[in-house]
Order: sequence, then structure tokens, then C-alpha cells
Amino acid sequence: MKTPLLLLARALLVFPAVACCAADAPPASPAPSAPAAPAKLLVTPWAAKMDPQAPLPEYPRPQLQRDTWVNLNGEWDYAIQPRGANTPPPAYDGKIVVPFAVESQLSGVQKTVRPSDRLWYRRTFPAPTVAKNSRVWLRFGAVDWQAEVYFNGQLLARHEGGYDPFGFDITDLIKADAPQELVVAVWDPTDTGSQPRGKQVLDPANIFYTSVTGIWQTVWLDISPGARVRDLTLTPDFDHASVHLSLKLGGPRANAKADVRVLAAGKEVARTEITQFGSLIDFTTPVEIKLPEPHAWSPEDPFLYQVEITYSAGGFEDKVKSYFGLRKIERKLAGDGHERLFLNNQPVFMYGPLDQGWWPDGLYTAPTDEALRWDVAKMKEMGFNMVRKHVKVEPARWYYHCDTLGLLVWQDMPSALQEDIASHVPPRQQALDGIMAPLADAQFRRELSNMIDQLRAFPSIVVWVPFNECWGQHNTNEILASVKQLDPTRLVDGPSGWNDLGFGDMIDMHDYPGPGMFPARLGRASVLGEFGGLGLPVSGHLWQQDKNWGYRDFGSAEEMTKQYEAMIAKLRVLRQSGLAAAVYTQLTDIETEVNGMITYDRQITKIPAEKLAELHRGLIAPEQKP
Repeated sequence: MKTPLLLLARALLVFPAVACCAADAPPASPAPSAPAAPAKLLVTPWAAKMDPQAPLPEYPRPQLQRDTWVNLNGEWDYAIQPRGANTPPPAYDGKIVVPFAVESQLSGVQKTVRPSDRLWYRRTFPAPTVAKNSRVWLRFGAVDWQAEVYFNGQLLARHEGGYDPFGFDITDLIKADAPQELVVAVWDPTDTGSQPRGKQVLDPANIFYTSVTGIWQTVWLDISPGARVRDLTLTPDFDHASVHLSLKLGGPRANAKADVRVLAAGKEVARTEITQFGSLIDFTTPVEIKLPEPHAWSPEDPFLYQVEITYSAGGFEDKVKSYFGLRKIERKLAGDGHERLFLNNQPVFMYGPLDQGWWPDGLYTAPTDEALRWDVAKMKEMGFNMVRKHVKVEPARWYYHCDTLGLLVWQDMPSALQEDIASHVPPRQQALDGIMAPLADAQFRRELSNMIDQLRAFPSIVVWVPFNECWGQHNTNEILASVKQLDPTRLVDGPSGWNDLGFGDMIDMHDYPGPGMFPARLGRASVLGEFGGLGLPVSGHLWQQDKNWGYRDFGSAEEMTKQYEAMIAKLRVLRQSGLAAAVYTQLTDIETEVNGMITYDRQITKIPAEKLAELHRGLIAPEQKP
């Protein structure tokens, strides 16, 4: 039996900066000489529906939509070259299906790229048909980790960051009446570097999984007029029944104005015209738009307002669409004397699974948008009202599905598991705080800020989790405070599990199998960020046939269900003692982990969804007032 106490004892025998996280893993085993591979090709039901010529055809940016765009997903050329090769190869190795990582089955390649390698991509496409004076932007949803982008022989830039979108204006480099050539070179140090990378490793085992290298989200051309909306933010103000809109604009400003329509269920409920704008770079001063007969967003009623913006300036006109949910999240003292999490001024007990977002066929990338939505819909069917997205940032459409279906999200920052953190034990404390090398710290903060910027518009996200346990934890309270400053509208967990240093909206315990909690205290809500991990291998649905594991293993679904029922009963008692939220490990099996509620291939739900929903209703239901 893998108890936290035993694992902690083992952890303290080795370098604390790395081993302090060992309670989230089974006892270490020798690393294999080559990356683990499934005994057979395990796939989800959607793999056969993926069109390799046009995978993931949906517009990838639901918060800033345009009708004029070109999807560049599909078959590209690829080559794996030595890292020192700094120019495009004279010949390529074969075809790869973008946007699936080269290590994945759905890429058509399924090869490991080492830090000593450089992965090259190439494709051509016709010159896009655009209106006169339009601008063409080449956009990438995400590339892991360092990408150099060449267009028609010109190096555009180098981007570092495996989880954030980026793009370039390629208008002036387009060749009329000729094929356009796009080349991308990728280098990824995986777990030999200090960059944020979550659970990717070169030699997967235990709680660490197959590496993900290269393009793993949609690539597309975004075509806009010369004067355009570059970005927008919609910040709800629940207490004043309004939304604050600010715009980032590009191009000429002569006679600039923006006509803004807010619609509810297709009917216009508010309209305003903006004629006063700020600089060419910064966001404009937010404009408040009042909402008559306001309709709140919640998991029970995920109502979304639609927004249509027509921006005109200098003879150009740009039309974009977006949406928002009217909701408010805060931590405060409840009537029962405990710190609680409040949604729309009402206390809510948040309960959901740890969701790591891995797929046996696509790794970081779901085979189809239908598959991506299925995970969210399944969590709703199981009666959860929350999910913790664990050390990974999803494509924007996953958050869109959480918005539309009604699921609260705790969003982790992908962790850096570097080994060059110097840790110490502060006097009279049993908590660790690391010191990260300046360049690594700057990269972490940059990617953290980018994550918040790209996701701040999604109403489903209610909590930021900058650190998971001690994985890359450093300058803890300073970074937690900076997140609160970047986004004061959401809660900040501080951190999730293990090394709490006294800051953050929540004090968060990890307890396997649990459940347990830290004593409730004023000023911080007590939450259970991880517990459970009940393991059940299901024959015929395994990544490998043996050496699978869970935090506590069972021989049948009946035994697992009985233990889970006992855990839910204990959670109800802990809630009475002040527990404000809990996260069960985990939604699906992943590679050698079999502690999911669903098998890795999404074929088998181990405990019936209707049974789970019944159990969860009794846990999540509002407390009855005497």
C-alpha cells in the first residue's frame, strides 16, 4: 500500500528540491532505457473520425471570432535533424499530421525527439484570397517549446513557450500567384531543461508521461481589414449588472468608432458606440455596458451573453464576435463561521476531478473537438461542478466547452520540474521555498503571465493555481501576489499541496488516499486539492498489460465503488468542519496510471455516471438552513 507517510520518508532521504514532490507518486523505479510504449495501439472512439487532411477544422479562438480565416492543419513534411542544423533540411523524412505532436499516434510518426534533435516542419499553400489592404496573420495555438518560424524564406521570429498562442503579420511577404512556403523549426529540452512542461518526460514512468514536441494546437491564417480589433477583454461586474469592455486596436484611427451589441438568447439587450480610444498599443479605457434583467452564469445555468463588435476606421470595417458570462467569485466568511468559496454571492461547495488532458492517440491533443467536449460533458453527467486542470493549458475550445456546459475550472500553471532549485527550510517552518535561476524564473513568469492573459476571458475559470506542490516552486508568496495583481477578479490557490507559506485564498491539502483537510482558519478557505487515486485496471483498455498502478488498487468495480462511497461520506463530514472544496484524482487513466474514473481510451466508466451523480448531489447541495 502506497501511503503518503512512507513516500514522504523516502523523499526526505534525497535532494529535497526534487524529492519533496514524491508523495504524488509511487515508489520510484529505475528509468527505462527507452521511452515506454503501449503494448498495443490504444485509441479513443474519435480516432477513426479524425480526418488527417483536415483535422480539428473548428475556428480555434472562440473569444475573438472572425469569418475570414484559413485552417492550415493537415499533412505537413517533417524531418528530425541534429539540433546544430540551423537551416532547413534539403529533404524531409515523411509526412506528419498537424497539430498532433510527433510522439503521438495521430501524427502518423510516433517518434521520440530528444534534446539533441531539432524537429523541422514544412508545408506550402496557395496565396490567400483577401480584400485590398487586408492584413494576413499567421497564428499558432501552441508549439512546444522553442519555435523558429520561416515564411517564404524569411525568419519571422523565435518564440519560447509551450502553452501560449503567438502569431505574425505575413502580409508583406506573401507572393502573388505562387505557392507560399511555411517552415517551422522546433527544439524542446523536455525534462532536461527548466522551462514549464508539466508531466512530460523523455523516459515516462509512474506519474510522468510521454513527451510532447512541436506543434500541438491549430495553425491558421487570420485575415483582417487594415483597421482591426487586435484583442478584447470582457470583465463582468455581477453586483452592478454590467460588463466592462476594452479593446486593443490596430491600423489607422481616422474617424474610428466601434458599435457594440450585446445579445441574450439571440435578442439584443444592450448597445453602445465607442468613439474615444487610447493609444495604438494599449487597451482602451474600459467601457461599462449595463445589462437589463441580468442573467447570471453558473454550473446549474451556464447562460452566456453574445457580443458583436463592428469596428470602423480609416475606411476599413472589422467585424468580430465574442461572449461572456455574468458571474462573480470570491472567498469570504460564511454564516456557519467558516471561510467559503462564493459564486454570485452564494456559498458553493466545489467538487470535481483532477483532469490532466491526455489522450492515448493524440497525447496533448484530442482527436476531434467532439472528443474534447465529451470529457467536459462526461464530468457534468457525473455530477461534478468543478474540475482542476492539472499542470497543462488546454486549447481555447476546451474552456469554451466548460463555459457552455457549466463547469468551474481551477487552472494550474504547467510546472517546471527543474533540478537546479536550491531549497531551504526556513526557521521553525516545515515548508520549502525554492530559488530559481534568473533566466528560468523570467521564463516561468513570462509563461504564467501569458497563460492568464490568454485565458482571463473564460467565465468558467475561477481559480489560478501557480504551483503544484513543490514542482518548480520558488519565490512563492511574491509570485502568488503577482497573480492576484494580474487578475484580481479570481481566487489564487497558494500553492496546491505540501509547501504552504501562508499566502493565497486557500490553504490546500493533498491527502492520498484520504480525504483530509487542514483546520479551517480565518482569512483562508481550507480545500483538499488532491485525494483518492483509487486504482482499477480494466483488461483490454490498458496502455500496458502489467506494472500499472493506483494509489490504492482494487480488484473489482464493486470494491472501488464501496471505497469511493465511504470517501464521499467522509467528505460530507469534513464539509461540516469547514472544508470548502475537494478534487478527486482523477478523471481518466493515463498511460501506466489506472486511478481514473474512466479508462484512458474513454471506453469504460468504472463507476456508473448516474451512481456518481447521485453521490455528488448529496455532497454539493447547498446547506439547509435551520
